[in-house]
Amino acid sequence: MEPGTEVRTWLAPAKINLALHVTGRRDDGYHLIDSLAVFTRFGDRLEIEPAEHDEFSVSGRYAAGLPLGDGNLVVKARDALRREAGAQRTPPVAIRLEKNLPVASGVGGGSSDAAAALNGLARIWKLDIDDTSLARIGLSLGADLPMCLKSKPLVARGIGDEVSPLSAFPALGLVLVNPGVAVSTPDVFKALSSRDNAALPPLPPLPLLPKRLEFHAIRNWLETTRNDLEPPARSIQPAIGEALNALKRADAAFARMSGSGATCFGLFETGNVAKRGAIAIRARHPDWFVAATRSMEGSDGEA
Repeated sequence: MEPGTEVRTWLAPAKINLALHVTGRRDDGYHLIDSLAVFTRFGDRLEIEPAEHDEFSVSGRYAAGLPLGDGNLVVKARDALRREAGAQRTPPVAIRLEKNLPVASGVGGGSSDAAAALNGLARIWKLDIDDTSLARIGLSLGADLPMCLKSKPLVARGIGDEVSPLSAFPALGLVLVNPGVAVSTPDVFKALSSRDNAALPPLPPLPLLPKRLEFHAIRNWLETTRNDLEPPARSIQPAIGEALNALKRADAAFARMSGSGATCFGLFETGNVAKRGAIAIRARHPDWFVAATRSMEGSDGEA
């Protein structure tokens, strides 16, 4: 890595839990989940380049209030990877985070940032490290990290660490909406009425032609699933209901809260329909976070 090496940019996509079933609780307090998650083409961005000494900075709409030191997951990811590989192989880097996703909003923003840092630094530093080792380092930083390292359609089980990619899952037109309210994940889990719920039903079988799941089959399957965290989150923050109603009013084919909230998503049959829906919601709620995007396909490469 010579000075002047080209700056590399990495996408930290939003993680959307299309379905999230809470199926139990471990003795250590971690909840067990069964979740179908996808990752979007909209998200935060990381720029990484060689530097004389380590630097970390944050810009963007949601930069305010983010820690710049050891409290930030990106810094923790950098330091964890450096401990794993050794200081001789991990020279100083400047990392700039563009924060486009609302903070603590149910779309895995911090975890996705850290995952992008791990993936990006492994490339920048030319480390010979396999996916299993990266996932182990990621899990030490948070339960969402293993799935965020994949950034492809997947089913996550356990505490989120048992990841099964879905290779034949199509891109979906999505609108993400956050009404600008914060919801505490621990408070949502505390308000959960049942922790031993049924697992996800089997995904619909693949048709012979085409070889990908079709939009209506996915929507119909989602109607048989849940986000078990949505009812307690809505009881804590009624604005989540307003966001869901806004998506339905904009003709979303399906709407649900992601993760522990408060970000909600709407499914739209095409990207253009999603864009029109986002414009309509933004006109009615100019102070909300609203983004039209598409999810990554199962066969998509890295960002």
